[in-house]
Amino acid sequence: MAMATDTGGGRRAMTDINVTPLVDVMLVLLIIFMVTAPLIQSGVKVDLPRASAQQMEHSEEKLVLTIDRQRRIFLGNTEISPADLETRLATNARIQKDKELYLHADRSLNYGLVVEIMATARRAGVESMGMITEPDKELRKP
Repeated sequence: MAMATDTGGGRRAMTDINVTPLVDVMLVLLIIFMVTAPLIQSGVKVDLPRASAQQMEHSEEKLVLTIDRQRRIFLGNTEISPADLETRLATNARIQKDKELYLHADRSLNYGLVVEIMATARRAGVESMGMITEPDKELRKP
């Protein structure tokens, strides 16, 4: 806001607000929003790189939930029916203590089934879930 001093020459204080910088900033923000809004809604297609993961350390036995090609579910070496899975996980002392579980699922399984199993484990109290994968033979160094 510009102010003019009254030095006796009849000048008064300028009381108008200069809105030009405000309009400029608002137009820039509007353009940024218009450009980024479609990206937020639809997402960006990304081809993720392939990489090999380091081997897990076997210092202590990890509790593994396995789903085989026939959709059978095993906790360790014990087969569990899908209906009893949440109850068995919720009553497992080791899961309740560590809040950790490793998932080993066959690659031919439907993605939706794997997500359902993960959601069931989450409802049963699992806070941390790791995925066990086979090492990529092409990316392993000789």
